[in-house]
Amino acid sequence: MPLIVTRPDPGGAATVGRAKALGLDAHYLPLFTAAPLAWTAPAIECFDALLVTSAQAARLAGPDLARLASLPVYAVGSATAAALEAAGLPVEMTGSTDGQDLLGTMTSRNIHNILWLCARDRSIFDTLGATLVPLPCYAVDPIDPAPEWGQMIAAPAVLLAHSTRGAARISELVGGSRAHLRLAAISPKVAAAAGAGWAAIGVAERPDDAALLAEAHALCHKGQK
Repeated sequence: MPLIVTRPDPGGAATVGRAKALGLDAHYLPLFTAAPLAWTAPAIECFDALLVTSAQAARLAGPDLARLASLPVYAVGSATAAALEAAGLPVEMTGSTDGQDLLGTMTSRNIHNILWLCARDRSIFDTLGATLVPLPCYAVDPIDPAPEWGQMIAAPAVLLAHSTRGAARISELVGGSRAHLRLAAISPKVAAAAGAGWAAIGVAERPDDAALLAEAHALCHKGQK
């Protein structure tokens, strides 16, 4: 059963490579494009810690990311942590679920002034009494599907959803005819954003590419039975 990867680069092509290494019939049909934004580092002495919820932020922030290196860094998912480490920012803690849970851990440690390196379009968190200051460093914008999109989703396939925006866009483009399609989501919130009516929905055990592809692998093989 084909696997359709929809996340933008940087990251999308790497997911396709990992999927093919697992023996999956992966097809890269991005539904978004990601690009860096101009940003200026604030006075970091005003903050207790840096929160990063996406590896895209670390990959697209650019050289100014080094200006934030003196803050304790909290990352969601191993891919985000690895991208931050590669950029020279040691990670204090890696969250294994999502940004809201990691924010809860931070506030439980009396971390109250938090700088959030994020996308222009971002999730809304319950700040739990903390001061959470977003610092957008990249933007993710929708693009038209590739010409082969219609043909690919007309037959049984597995689609990957790496974000709530991605899941919602997949759901919109697929429409009501989805009972023959399976979806692998990186978190329960992402799965919820995709809606109902799929042949099956699998949720990754952790919010990272490896766990998501393991779930996709199971769905692809389940579809062949």
